[in-house]
Amino acid sequence: MTESDRAIYVYGIVPADVETEPDARGVGDPPGEVTTVKHGDIAALVSAVPTNIALGRPEELAAHAALLDGAAAAAPVLPMKFGAVLDTEDHVVDELLAAHHDEFAAALDELEGKAEYVIKGRYQEDAILNEVLAENQEFRSLREAIRDKPADATRNERISLGEGINNAIAAKREADTRVVLAALTDLGLTVAEREATHERDAVHVVCLAETAKQSELEDVLGRLADEWDERVDLRLLGPLAAYDFVVSRTPE
Repeated sequence: MTESDRAIYVYGIVPADVETEPDARGVGDPPGEVTTVKHGDIAALVSAVPTNIALGRPEELAAHAALLDGAAAAAPVLPMKFGAVLDTEDHVVDELLAAHHDEFAAALDELEGKAEYVIKGRYQEDAILNEVLAENQEFRSLREAIRDKPADATRNERISLGEGINNAIAAKREADTRVVLAALTDLGLTVAEREATHERDAVHVVCLAETAKQSELEDVLGRLADEWDERVDLRLLGPLAAYDFVVSRTPE
């Protein structure tokens, strides 16, 4: 690409002493080589992209996240939103790095040695349904009453039962989320909730933790997983870039 038909895609901000791997690749087809543009104590992770091709394919979103998460495993990183593009490397320096140098540097200091972790739990379908029915006589009676009847003739009853069960699961989700949040807070972690993405989600929270103490986080979640065995499938994802905990006042 010539200078006139390319732009500079920005993934995130890192300390100036961060070096990219020679084989690091980002968005685009073919994927662009990732390098850094430095100014003072900070640098931007960037790659060149053609100006005549729109970005937004799923694989490009995945490449953006993978590059940032890989960087977060080794150094603090302020992630940019997908699609951040500037005309030239000079614009990256003038409009981004120089304009926000002190703010970005302070934010990176806050994230030093830390990364984001996602805790996701999903109820096992049979287990949570049996649990809800065991706790509610009305649901059990209604289920029994419509068991062998035609669906069309019991449409309203089936809707009512479904809504009741979903509301009961939502209440359990709230209670189980409180348990996880309390356990993470006891570790001294910064935590936040995320919206449920599935009707059987039990827990969906994020925390900012020291990567050196990841084993402590794993131990706590391991104990919860044992307590919820055959009820909730609990997963820990990370270390990731601190998407939910960027401390800059102007993350855009």
